[in-house]
Amino acid sequence: MSETTRALNEAQRRAVHELLRVSPVADELGHRFARAGHELHLVGGSVRDALLGRLGDDLDFTTDARPEETLRLIDGWAEAVWTTGQEFGTIGLARRGLRIEVTTFRADAYDRVSRNPIVRFGDNLADDLRRRDFAVNAMAVSVPGHEFTDPYGGLSDLAEGVLRTPGRPEDSFADDPLRMLRAARFVSKLGFAVAPEVLAAMTAMAPDLGRITAERVRDEFVKLMCGQDPIAGLRLLVDTRLAEQFLPELAGLKLEIDEHAQHKDVYEHTLIVVRNAIAHEKEGPDFTLRMAALMHDIGKPNTKAVGPDGGVSFHHHEIVGARLTKQRMKALKFPKDVISDVAELVALHLRFYGYGRGEWTDSAVRRYVTDAGPLLDRLHALTRSDVTTRNRRKAAQLAADYDALEERIARIAAEEDLARVRPDLDGNAIMELLGVPPGPIVGRAWRYLKELRLERGPLDPDDAIAELLKWAEAEGVTPPGSR
Repeated sequence: MSETTRALNEAQRRAVHELLRVSPVADELGHRFARAGHELHLVGGSVRDALLGRLGDDLDFTTDARPEETLRLIDGWAEAVWTTGQEFGTIGLARRGLRIEVTTFRADAYDRVSRNPIVRFGDNLADDLRRRDFAVNAMAVSVPGHEFTDPYGGLSDLAEGVLRTPGRPEDSFADDPLRMLRAARFVSKLGFAVAPEVLAAMTAMAPDLGRITAERVRDEFVKLMCGQDPIAGLRLLVDTRLAEQFLPELAGLKLEIDEHAQHKDVYEHTLIVVRNAIAHEKEGPDFTLRMAALMHDIGKPNTKAVGPDGGVSFHHHEIVGARLTKQRMKALKFPKDVISDVAELVALHLRFYGYGRGEWTDSAVRRYVTDAGPLLDRLHALTRSDVTTRNRRKAAQLAADYDALEERIARIAAEEDLARVRPDLDGNAIMELLGVPPGPIVGRAWRYLKELRLERGPLDPDDAIAELLKWAEAEGVTPPGSR
């Protein structure tokens, strides 16, 4: 028995097990459609995942019934219904802990100019499967009959771990260029390779990705970054020049040699940092951390300088990188809070260096914690991930230094509430002591006292008042008792 045959048999065994698990609900739904004279098939990613032995609680079905008929057939049976995708033929529902989407057969048309397909409903399963992105997603299982349909060899591709398109990849990608980015996402998620003809088409047609909205590109990219092996997906994006269409800074890193000349280039170093960051995750994929790892050195090409001795430096690349990160993520329509968090991590990723030389006072540690704020755990992970030197002694020393910093943070935090550093006097106390109304003077005084708190730690009330009055005198503010 060949390895491929063995893999096919194992895939079918897993699929039977997974389908039996969900079949009571699936078959009930199938009977409802069958009694009304309609087909219903488990389809696409649901069949693929069943064959891989990891079918989740989200099930996708396709049918010849129109959306209005689907709504009628599930009325009184579904525990919840949502119709946000009805114009595209999709009705969502919930039943016994399963989230189900039922979509009418599609036979979409593409003008290959606009960014979205012209939605057309179809009448048969064959046409619906033909329009799908990859053969591994073009398989179906009828319910309740459990008849397996695989017109494009998706099961064989699944066993081989390869992505092929149902038809010519050039035609598929011309219809929807986002499928090229989706290929990279599946490489990341499933660990598959792309067939040579698919790779060639992706490379030749990369500029067509420009037809796709930033939001759709962003959503696919986030899924890629949160896959089990985003490194493989990122390499595919760079190798096919797809990255140049929406993340040109990544490909640009290949042109730079880092200042230690210990890596092939900054690009390779960056991919190692992403992999390291994944190893530091505590609760599943953390897009913010992974994106910060990916972007942490993108300021290097713009800050590269060669000294008289031939040495290379990238002074302030973290500041430039944070600015570039904001610009790129804004162009991709990321939410403001995500942009802010990723850019802040990029800006802070070098702050730790120098700690090992014994230069940090308790004040510096407080500022480190305060500046990181709620991102502190991610900053810990990013900083540790950035150590990719092949010099074991140096790597061990850096790890020991960071251990010492974390221990010091814990010690100071046990003595002070570092998570919520505030001045020793609040705004009301400042206004009362200075005899001023709400306004700029209160804000300036508050910031001064916060800086003092960071510098010296907690002050007792008398010392805090004395410092405030000293500041007021220097600022020309006369408190009530001095008038």
